[in-house]
Amino acid sequence: MTIEFWLVYISVVFMASIIPGPSMLLALTHGIKYGYKRSLSTAFGNMTASILQAMIAISGLSVIFTTSGFLFEVIRWVGAGYLIYMGIMLFRTPTIDRLDLSDAPKESTSSVSMFNQAFLIAMGNPKAILFFTALFPQFVSSEGTPLVQYILMTMSLGIIAFVCMMLYAVAGDKAQRFLTSSLIGKYLNKITGGIFIGAGCGVALKSS
Repeated sequence: MTIEFWLVYISVVFMASIIPGPSMLLALTHGIKYGYKRSLSTAFGNMTASILQAMIAISGLSVIFTTSGFLFEVIRWVGAGYLIYMGIMLFRTPTIDRLDLSDAPKESTSSVSMFNQAFLIAMGNPKAILFFTALFPQFVSSEGTPLVQYILMTMSLGIIAFVCMMLYAVAGDKAQRFLTSSLIGKYLNKITGGIFIGAGCGVALKSS
């Protein structure tokens, strides 16, 4: 892969990754509630899922997803169900009079839980595997070693996924001061929960 092709590739992946979606909303929420440092776990969870999806695409296992409509639908519904579950849990959180974000790092949510949430939300989107399956062959050169090129593309993808998640987490962290004194902060969990429920319903109702 030439440097020009690689730059085009990372540009495509970055644009596809930075688009707001459930994973990025989770990073933003974790950045607000726990700060960008603790949100590293969230970014690692998303990165791990992205690399695993890329490996599935490269290995040819994506054929299963294209030929088995049942498996594709199962994963899609599980992902939608998890989004709705997370939304309900957030929505049921009592409204608070003042959002004291200085106490956020002391909350019971562990780094492992934050990692798992990001991992499961990312893995609950089987269309990412199909996207990688269609994307990778466009940038593999017949003049080089395919395995080396696939490794480079997978590692680049993982780094980009991590960076995009952290950009949202940092944005959330910087928004803390505004949220501590605004009405939005008071209803933050309910707003976020409603968005997750809506996203989950959208995934469930959208035809594959």
